[in-house]
Amino acid sequence: MSTQDTFLAIFNAIDFEKIKDHPNILIAANFWDEDRFRAAKTCYGLMRAVDDLVDDYKSEHPVIDDVQKEKLITEVNEWISMVLADAKNNIEHQDIIETFEVYRIPLASMKAFAKSMIYDILNDGFPTMQSYLDYARGASVAPASIFIHLCGLTKKDGNYVKPAFDVKKTATPCAIFSYLVHIIRDFQKDQLNNLNYFADDLIAKYGLDRQKLSSMAHGTPIEDGFRQLIREYYNLADEYRLKTYDTIAAVKPYLEPRYKLSLDIIFNLYLMVFERIDPDHGTFTASELTPTADEIRQRVYETIKAFKDTPSSF
Repeated sequence: MSTQDTFLAIFNAIDFEKIKDHPNILIAANFWDEDRFRAAKTCYGLMRAVDDLVDDYKSEHPVIDDVQKEKLITEVNEWISMVLADAKNNIEHQDIIETFEVYRIPLASMKAFAKSMIYDILNDGFPTMQSYLDYARGASVAPASIFIHLCGLTKKDGNYVKPAFDVKKTATPCAIFSYLVHIIRDFQKDQLNNLNYFADDLIAKYGLDRQKLSSMAHGTPIEDGFRQLIREYYNLADEYRLKTYDTIAAVKPYLEPRYKLSLDIIFNLYLMVFERIDPDHGTFTASELTPTADEIRQRVYETIKAFKDTPSSF
């Protein structure tokens, strides 16, 4: 069986309708060896749990009082403690601890993610684009770093060896591109859940406010100022899109074929959303910007058919 036939066999076994949480990551990770796929599901399951803890509370409580903030921060800190060394004697979480040890996953990624979750609890949005990008280094770069780390592992004497390249440097443009696309795609859903990820300085720059964003998400006509806001985010995403091309090309020589393919898949799935964004004429609804399971399936199929392996350095 050829490499492409192997990939197509994996592809045909994926139920695209059932992948709901972190869908792009988990779709791409389906092509990995089973052990690394399990490690990815463990890590992203952990991050999904704490992300949902914060987002679900903020969705139901637009204003969080100081007592509840402290309670949520305590829960996030307990979550990160479970992952760190002080949980080694906790039998209930041994599988989690072992995942991080066996796969040499840097705990700094989980700490950065927890820091962003605490920011979410303490703050109502982002005063500037820079504050949003700083937040994204935990909320998005951290999970992307784990994905890239697992892709880049090699084995020596039966043990995993850390990637031979800078994981965080590699993950950053990919993550920022995907997160900017994600924010535009989820504009309507976030607003309906009392969540806002657009920077306040840019909202004001284009003559908008939080109430206007909420009204447009609920169906009022799209204002020209909002199109300009989306255009600014779109252009920034495009800059990171180009950086992502170069970054993926630079690390592919260090990866086995299935991990090279997974980078192509995850990038193409976010690119698929990016291509649907129309700052000048779009309505920015969830239905307009979110691909269907069939469309995602087709894009993955096309990515596999177009995949060409390149010489590796390992």
